[in-house]
Amino acid sequence: MVPIQATGLAMPSKSTGIATGASRGKGSRPASAEQRLKELGITLPPAPEPFGTYVEAVQTGNLLFLSGMLPTDGHAAKVIGRVGAELDVEAAREAAHLAALNVLAVARQHLGSLDKVTRIVRLGVSVATSGDVRDQPKVADAASDLLQDVFGKDRSPCRLVYGVASLPLGAPVELEVIFEVVSSRSRRQTWAT
Repeated sequence: MVPIQATGLAMPSKSTGIATGASRGKGSRPASAEQRLKELGITLPPAPEPFGTYVEAVQTGNLLFLSGMLPTDGHAAKVIGRVGAELDVEAAREAAHLAALNVLAVARQHLGSLDKVTRIVRLGVSVATSGDVRDQPKVADAASDLLQDVFGKDRSPCRLVYGVASLPLGAPVELEVIFEVVSSRSRRQTWAT
């Protein structure tokens, strides 16, 4: 197992004890995504920079598409290996959790605040495996759990999970995310002719 040791990277339990609208009392508002991060004690890592000729996020209308997010720190994979070979499921779950933190960091960098996310539309999870591994959904749950803890159960996405032979940098997991966001005309660019 490869432990991830950095501020804000500890995986929370499924029952975080975060107060939501249902538990805060009648008439009170649910905690915002930014408030939930604080309540969870999560400090997001710096948003990862692209590893090639692409951008990490593209917004069109009210949809924000994120490029494949890896469990990286800087320009290096923090966890390397395949489930069923070099890594067990728990190590891969920790990697998925870190990749999800990178998702949040990129979304915040692009939007200015995670409170602008109105829904997680889709979460795609690729898990590098070796042999007859069938636990890809357990690995993906680590990313899903973090996103649900931050945005709330009512914003949970549809999800696709794939088992693959390898991923960039030798990482065990890669996440693709589409967010629905508050539409903002200021994010649009107009090209002069």
